[in-house]
Amino acid sequence: MPIIKSAQKRMRQTIVKTARNMNIKRKYRAFIRETKKLIEAGEKSKIASVFSAAYKAIDMAAKKNIIHKNNAARKKSALAKMVASGKVKTATTKAEKTTAKAKKAKTAEKK
Repeated sequence: MPIIKSAQKRMRQTIVKTARNMNIKRKYRAFIRETKKLIEAGEKSKIASVFSAAYKAIDMAAKKNIIHKNNAARKKSALAKMVASGKVKTATTKAEKTTAKAKKAKTAEKK
Protein backbone atom coordinates (compact mmCIF):
# COMPACT_ATOMS: atom_id res chain seq x y z
CA MET A 1 0.00 0.00 0.00
CA PRO A 2 1.50 3.34 -1.00
CA ILE A 3 2.18 5.90 1.69
CA ILE A 4 2.57 9.02 -0.43
CA LYS A 5 -0.67 10.76 -1.31
CA SER A 6 0.04 11.03 -5.05
CA ALA A 7 0.92 7.32 -5.18
CA GLN A 8 -2.38 6.47 -3.45
CA LYS A 9 -4.28 8.50 -6.04
CA ARG A 10 -2.29 6.89 -8.85
CA MET A 11 -3.24 3.46 -7.49
CA ARG A 12 -6.95 4.39 -7.44
CA GLN A 13 -6.71 5.68 -11.01
CA THR A 14 -4.94 2.53 -12.16
CA ILE A 15 -7.67 0.32 -10.73
CA VAL A 16 -10.38 2.29 -12.55
CA LYS A 17 -8.46 2.42 -15.85
CA THR A 18 -7.64 -1.29 -15.70
CA ALA A 19 -11.30 -2.17 -15.18
CA ARG A 20 -12.31 0.09 -18.08
CA ASN A 21 -9.67 -1.36 -20.39
CA MET A 22 -10.57 -4.95 -19.52
CA ASN A 23 -14.21 -4.19 -20.29
CA ILE A 24 -13.29 -2.96 -23.76
CA LYS A 25 -11.04 -5.98 -24.36
CA ARG A 26 -13.79 -8.36 -23.25
CA LYS A 27 -16.18 -6.66 -25.65
CA TYR A 28 -14.10 -7.09 -28.81
CA ARG A 29 -13.05 -10.61 -27.84
CA ALA A 30 -16.70 -11.56 -27.37
CA PHE A 31 -17.54 -10.25 -30.84
CA ILE A 32 -14.65 -12.21 -32.34
CA ARG A 33 -15.79 -15.40 -30.58
CA GLU A 34 -19.37 -14.83 -31.74
CA THR A 35 -18.22 -14.28 -35.33
CA LYS A 36 -16.22 -17.52 -35.23
CA LYS A 37 -19.22 -19.43 -33.88
CA LEU A 38 -21.44 -18.07 -36.65
CA ILE A 39 -18.85 -19.01 -39.27
CA GLU A 40 -18.70 -22.56 -37.91
CA ALA A 41 -22.50 -22.74 -37.84
CA GLY A 42 -22.71 -21.31 -41.36
CA GLU A 43 -25.23 -18.60 -40.49
CA LYS A 44 -24.35 -16.11 -43.20
CA SER A 45 -27.29 -13.79 -42.51
CA LYS A 46 -26.08 -12.95 -38.98
CA ILE A 47 -22.35 -12.87 -39.74
CA ALA A 48 -22.41 -9.45 -41.42
CA SER A 49 -23.85 -7.59 -38.44
CA VAL A 50 -21.64 -9.29 -35.87
CA PHE A 51 -18.60 -8.90 -38.14
CA SER A 52 -19.12 -5.14 -38.43
CA ALA A 53 -19.64 -4.88 -34.67
CA ALA A 54 -16.37 -6.76 -34.12
CA TYR A 55 -14.58 -4.38 -36.51
CA LYS A 56 -15.98 -1.40 -34.64
CA ALA A 57 -15.00 -2.80 -31.23
CA ILE A 58 -11.46 -3.57 -32.41
CA ASP A 59 -11.11 -0.08 -33.89
CA MET A 60 -12.32 1.51 -30.66
CA ALA A 61 -9.80 -0.50 -28.64
CA ALA A 62 -7.03 0.68 -30.96
CA LYS A 63 -8.24 4.27 -30.83
CA LYS A 64 -8.14 4.21 -27.02
CA ASN A 65 -4.64 2.69 -27.06
CA ILE A 66 -5.78 -0.52 -25.40
CA ILE A 67 -4.26 -2.49 -28.26
CA HIS A 68 -1.69 -1.30 -30.80
CA LYS A 69 -2.99 -0.20 -34.20
CA ASN A 70 -0.99 -2.94 -35.95
CA ASN A 71 -2.43 -5.53 -33.58
CA ALA A 72 -5.91 -4.25 -34.43
CA ALA A 73 -5.15 -4.43 -38.15
CA ARG A 74 -3.88 -8.01 -37.76
CA LYS A 75 -7.01 -9.06 -35.85
CA LYS A 76 -9.31 -7.46 -38.43
CA SER A 77 -7.42 -9.03 -41.32
CA ALA A 78 -7.57 -12.50 -39.80
CA LEU A 79 -11.28 -12.09 -39.07
CA ALA A 80 -11.98 -10.90 -42.62
CA LYS A 81 -10.12 -13.91 -44.05
CA MET A 82 -12.17 -16.25 -41.87
CA VAL A 83 -15.43 -14.67 -42.98
CA ALA A 84 -14.40 -14.75 -46.65
CA SER A 85 -13.27 -18.37 -46.58
CA GLY A 86 -16.01 -19.60 -44.28
CA LYS A 87 -13.46 -21.51 -42.19
CA VAL A 88 -12.25 -20.77 -38.68
CA LYS A 89 -8.48 -20.77 -38.30
CA THR A 90 -7.31 -22.62 -35.22
CA ALA A 91 -4.09 -21.83 -33.41
CA THR A 92 -1.30 -24.35 -33.85
CA THR A 93 0.61 -25.50 -30.83
CA LYS A 94 4.39 -25.57 -30.59
CA ALA A 95 4.37 -29.38 -30.68
CA GLU A 96 2.36 -29.40 -33.93
CA LYS A 97 4.83 -26.96 -35.52
CA THR A 98 7.85 -29.06 -34.58
CA THR A 99 6.29 -32.27 -35.89
CA ALA A 100 5.43 -30.52 -39.14
CA LYS A 101 9.04 -29.33 -39.49
CA ALA A 102 10.31 -32.84 -38.79
CA LYS A 103 8.04 -34.29 -41.48
CA LYS A 104 9.27 -31.72 -44.01
CA ALA A 105 12.88 -32.51 -43.15
CA LYS A 106 12.29 -36.25 -43.63
CA THR A 107 10.66 -35.77 -47.01
CA ALA A 108 13.51 -33.49 -48.08
CA GLU A 109 16.07 -36.14 -47.08
CA LYS A 110 14.28 -38.84 -49.09
CA LYS A 111 14.49 -36.79 -52.27
